Amino acid sequence: MTSCSRATSIAIATATIALAGCVTSGADKARLPATKASVVAHYADLAHASYQDALTTARALDQATDRLIANPTQASLGAAREAWLAARVPYQQTEVFRFGNAIVDDWEGQLNAWPLDEGLIDYVRADDYQHELGNAGATANIIASDHINVGGETLNVTELNAELLASLNEVGGSEANVATGYHAVEFLLWGQDLHGFERGAGERPVTDYGKGADCTNGHCDRRGEYLDAVTDLLVSDLEWMVAQWAPEGDGNYRDQLTSASADEGVQKMLFGMGSLSLGELAGERMKVALEANSYEDEHDCFSDNTHNSHYYNGQGIHNVYTGTYRRVDGSLVTGPSLSDLVEQINPELDARINARLDASMAALGDLKSAAEANDQPMPFDMMIAPGNDRGAGIVNNAIRALVMQTASIEQAARELGLEALSPDDAGHSF
Repeated sequence: MTSCSRATSIAIATATIALAGCVTSGADKARLPATKASVVAHYADLAHASYQDALTTARALDQATDRLIANPTQASLGAAREAWLAARVPYQQTEVFRFGNAIVDDWEGQLNAWPLDEGLIDYVRADDYQHELGNAGATANIIASDHINVGGETLNVTELNAELLASLNEVGGSEANVATGYHAVEFLLWGQDLHGFERGAGERPVTDYGKGADCTNGHCDRRGEYLDAVTDLLVSDLEWMVAQWAPEGDGNYRDQLTSASADEGVQKMLFGMGSLSLGELAGERMKVALEANSYEDEHDCFSDNTHNSHYYNGQGIHNVYTGTYRRVDGSLVTGPSLSDLVEQINPELDARINARLDASMAALGDLKSAAEANDQPMPFDMMIAPGNDRGAGIVNNAIRALVMQTASIEQAARELGLEALSPDDAGHSF
């Protein structure tokens, strides 16, 4: 039996929002035999709860940015930044649902595409701006313009709204032209990080949202309109995804997933875990940046929050295998898990997978701890600097742990009688 708690008030970035959390007790779990079908159904519960939390924190972010736009002070800018950081915690845990579920993969680019050429959106410092070579939109500066020309096409950007901004993603055929999502909001709150490999994040002044003579860098009203539109879009996008996983949704994605073969569902779960672990997190988000010594390839590059994005990606993988998710209101979602299935067949393998998941979280925890150290913090862009052997060691340890856990995930697929998993390695060799 699964019991659902009543809506619980929580404060996130000064906003109080109602949440509903579903919790299965340990005793209840013991009474529920784990079958592939029950594990897939609970996987959908995990996704629904995770996207609900992403939506809740996005709404708090939207409200915080509305207050910033209405009353630009250092305090309102700081609150909006804190709300953005809080919103990243649940969202990064949802990325494990992206791989294997095409409905998520086709959708998530509008929310989390990176790296981006920020000059498409707003002003940049020309002498320290690295962008994709040949990108005609790299300096279009939508905020300063009523028309932009990209690749010979003139586009009217006079009225900044969610629909227009969504249409400008990948304008001119460049994936670096990202007009919406968390990272567009991040840039609008922090601005460019001009510190390179040195300590320090973006330092956008609050006067970039100033009124009248208090406005700096021009077009402050347009900047506020852009921020308002892009945060509204973030909320509406997440509302749509929450509905796709809702248990009461007749014909939604959850309905399709749980009505299909249970083997197919378990395959999606393991493929999602392995692909995020190997090709995306170990490869695209860590190995690429480290080998190229490129702070342009760090995930949350404007805010220097990359360590948390990596950590909570790892937590999402852990959540799916163990069937657990700690909600932002503190409640715990639990239920039949992949771990239960593997334990029934091969307890030794289940113990090994859990140990490797714990090892990867410990390695990602070391990365997080180093970045947040009170004495001489070392954020990710400092770790990947040329000659930083300690930083490279921390990153490489996390990469190795992720590679090892992926090998165990592939073995779990074989034990469960599934076809070769072949998780996405994004073209990387490890």
